[in-house]
Amino acid sequence: MQHLSEQEQLRRHKLDELHKLGIEPYPSELFDVNFYAQEIHDNYHPELNNFQDVSLAGRVMSVRVMGKASFAELMDTTGRIQLYVNRDEICPGENKDLYNIVFKKLIDLGDFVGVKGHVFKTQVGETSIHVTGLTLLSKSLRPLPVVKEAVDEQGNKVTYDAFTDSEQRYRQRYVDLVVNPKVRETFIKRTQLVQAMRNYLNDKGYLEVETPILQPLYGGAAARPFKTHHNTLDMTLYLRIANELYLKRLIVGGFDGVYEFSKDFRNEGMSRFHNPEFTQMELYVAYKDYYWMMDLVEEMVERVAMALHGKTEVQVGENLINFQRPWKRYTMAESIQHFTGVDISEMDEEALRAAAKQLHVPLEPSMGKAKIIDEIFGEHVEPKLIQPTFITDYPVEMSPLAKKHRSKPGLVERFEAICNGKEICNAFSELNDPIDQRARFEEQLELGKRGDTEAMVLDEDFLRALEYGMPPTAGLGIGIDRLSMIMTNSNSIQDVLFFPQMKPEYTKSENAPKPEAKA
Repeated sequence: MQHLSEQEQLRRHKLDELHKLGIEPYPSELFDVNFYAQEIHDNYHPELNNFQDVSLAGRVMSVRVMGKASFAELMDTTGRIQLYVNRDEICPGENKDLYNIVFKKLIDLGDFVGVKGHVFKTQVGETSIHVTGLTLLSKSLRPLPVVKEAVDEQGNKVTYDAFTDSEQRYRQRYVDLVVNPKVRETFIKRTQLVQAMRNYLNDKGYLEVETPILQPLYGGAAARPFKTHHNTLDMTLYLRIANELYLKRLIVGGFDGVYEFSKDFRNEGMSRFHNPEFTQMELYVAYKDYYWMMDLVEEMVERVAMALHGKTEVQVGENLINFQRPWKRYTMAESIQHFTGVDISEMDEEALRAAAKQLHVPLEPSMGKAKIIDEIFGEHVEPKLIQPTFITDYPVEMSPLAKKHRSKPGLVERFEAICNGKEICNAFSELNDPIDQRARFEEQLELGKRGDTEAMVLDEDFLRALEYGMPPTAGLGIGIDRLSMIMTNSNSIQDVLFFPQMKPEYTKSENAPKPEAKA
C-alpha cells in the first residue's frame, strides 16, 4: 500500500474539495498559449503598450497572498514571470470562490495553471501579468523540493535546500528539470550539438539512415553485448554494440556517404564516463581515407563549439579547451614514448608485458599485444591529453576493421581524438580487402578462445558484402555523450543523459517489481 506523507494527504484532500466545487483538476479542454515568459521579458515595452492580450500556462512556483490581491510566480518552458492576481478581476460577480477558496486555499506550488491578462510593470519595475482569467490545468499531488534563495551580508546570493543529491536527481529527472534550471540548459545544448552536426553533414550531401538495433550477430566494436530471444524466430538476437558493419554494407550498395545517430548498447562496467546505453554518430564516406577524416572531425567539432558557445574555447572544469584547428597529432607509439620515455614500436608481447610491469600497469593473462598497448596508453597517456589531440597509427592487432598502414608494417590507418583525458571519436581508413578481413576475424576468434570476452565474432554476411566490392572508405564513430559532457562542462555522463541507467531503487521485497515467469 502506498504510504502518503502529511503533505500528500493534504493535497489529496484539496483534490476532493475541487471535485465538490465542480472544478475538474485535470481538464481535457485545450488551453491556447500565445506567449511565453522569456518572450515577454525580452520584448515588453510600457511605452508601446504591447502584450495586452496574453495567454500563458505553467507551474505555480511561489505565492504571496495579501488580502484581496496576491502575487505569484509562474514558470513555463522558457522561464519565470510574476503574476498579479486581484480577487475582483478574476471574480467579477458576487461569487468570489475562485479567488477566496480555489486560488488562496486549494492551489499548491507545482500546480499547472493557465492565465489570461495583460502585461504591465509594477512600481518596483518587475514585468508582470495582470491576471484577468485563471484556469487550473493539473493538480500536483506531490510537493516539489522547495529551493530557497537569500542574500547574505556581503550581498552574495545563497541557496538553501537545493535539490542536489545526484542519485535523486538522476532517478527523478522530472523534478530535477523543474527545480534546477541549469539542467534544462544542458539538454538544450545537447540537442543543439546534434543539430549542428546533422546540419554540417547534410550540407555535405551525406544521407542520414537507420540500421538494425536487434542484430543476429554483434560487431563493429570490441565489447560485450546484451542478448535477447525472439520467440517467433526462436533465435538469439543482440542489441547492437555499433552500427559500423551495416553502414559499410550501404557503401557496398552504392551510397557515397551515409551517417546515423545511433543508440548502442554495451554490457560493460558503469562509471561517470560509461553508461550501458549510449549515443554515437557513425559516418562512412567512399573514396576517402583517415587523413581526410581527421580534417573533417576538426572542422565539424570546431563548428559545434561555435554553434553552442559562439567561440572555439570551452571551459571544462579547470581547463580551457580550444577546438580551433589544427589539433595536435601523435602516433600511438610517439605518444607513449613522449609521456613515459618507453619506445614500444618494436616490442613483441613478452617485451610489452615487461614494459607494462615497469610502468606499474596491471594486466590479465588473456590480454594480447593490442590489449597491453591499450592498457599502457590508457594509464599513462590518455589522462594527460587535455587539448583535442589526434592519436594515429595503431597496431594492427588493436583494429580488426581498419586498413593496414600504407607505409608502416604492423600498423593500421586509424585515429582517435582525445580531449579532456577521454576518447571522443574513433576512425579508420576502412578495411575493404575481404581476404584480409576474414583473417582478422579469425584472429579475433583465437583471442576469444583465450578468454577475451570483447573479441569480435566472424560475420559471414559482412564478408560476403565485401566480396562484392567496397570502394576505399573512411569511417568515423563519435561519442555524442562524451562530446556533450565537454561542450556543457558536465562532470559525469549521467548529467547529459535524461534517464541514465541506475541500480534498482526498491529495497523492500514487497515493493520490488516481480520477475516475469519463465515460459
